[in-house]
Amino acid sequence: MTTHHAPIDTEALRNELLVTVDALQRRRADLVSEALIAGYIALYWMEWNGGTLRLTQTGKNSQGRTRRNCRGAGEFLAD
Repeated sequence: MTTHHAPIDTEALRNELLVTVDALQRRRADLVSEALIAGYIALYWMEWNGGTLRLTQTGKNSQGRTRRNCRGAGEFLAD
C-alpha cells in the first residue's frame, strides 16, 4: 500500500509562522491548527520537547527571515 501525502505549502506555513509562534508563547496552542503543526514538524521548523512544541534552529532561522521580510515591507513586529 502506497501512502501519498499532500505537498507541503511552505509559503502558507511561512505566512502563519509569526502568528503561530506568538500563540505558542502565550500558551494558546489551541489557536494553532493541527495541520499547521504537522507542516512545521515535517519541515523541521518545530519539534516536540517534553510535551511542548518549540522552534528548531531551522524554525528560528525561518522566523528571522520572515520578520526581516515583514519589516522590509513596512510592517513592524515586536521582537
